[in-house]
Parts: sequence; C-alpha cells; structure tokens
Amino acid sequence: MLNNNPYQTYQKTGVATASQGRLILMLFDGAIKFCRTALQAMEVKDYQASNESIVKAQAIIQELMITLDIDKGGEIAQNLYLLYDYLYWRLINANVKKNPEILQEVLEKVTDLRQTWEEVIKISRGAVNSSNNGVDTEA
Repeated sequence: MLNNNPYQTYQKTGVATASQGRLILMLFDGAIKFCRTALQAMEVKDYQASNESIVKAQAIIQELMITLDIDKGGEIAQNLYLLYDYLYWRLINANVKKNPEILQEVLEKVTDLRQTWEEVIKISRGAVNSSNNGVDTEA
C-alpha cells in the first residue's frame, strides 16, 4: 500500500535512519508529548483522552526499559531500569487516581532525563569526533 502522507514518510525515514542516541531522544520526546497531552485532557476532565495518552507514555517508558543492556551498562543501567520502573508505576497511579500532580511529577522527571541523555550524547559525539580526527561518524 502506497503511503501518500509525506509527513508520515518523513517520520518513518527519520526513525529508520536515526542513531541509537537520537532514537532514545525521540522516545523521550514522545513520552513528554503524551504526558503533556494527558495533563491537558485531565484539566478538562476528558479522562478517555487522558487515559489514551498515559497508556502511550507507559508504552514508551517500557520501551526505554527493554532497550537497556544491563550486562554492558552495569550499575548505571540497573539504576535507570529502576527509575523507568518507578515512572511507569507513577503513570499507572496518575491514571487510576486521575491525579495531575503525579502526572506532572513524571513529566518533570522525563524532561530532566531527556536533557541528561542529550548532554551524554553531545559528550559522546565529542569523544567520537576527537578520536576520529574530527570526522563525525554519528551523523
């Protein structure tokens, strides 16, 4: 089936060609978007829309959890797993209790994590660039 939506084609191509670091940032961007959408829906008491967005955010957090390589990542990966697990369960609580404060907490933590990952990727790219005599192999 031919896809006639240029935006969807662009989006699929972006995901297919993104570096691992960029994919992680895209996951965080999605989680942030869905948390914000859920908050807006909660404000107007549209609990169905809120539920749908929270479930999507949960799926993204689960994806972040399964992408961790505990063997290679050691203690850092284990701690990230525990943090993602905590966020997942907070999303469930926010959804069950229809509590925007819990959702706001998750949003803030996910936003902080995204910023941290972005810095890690920049530092990592700098190390790759300097070890490759200025040639960026991540582009």
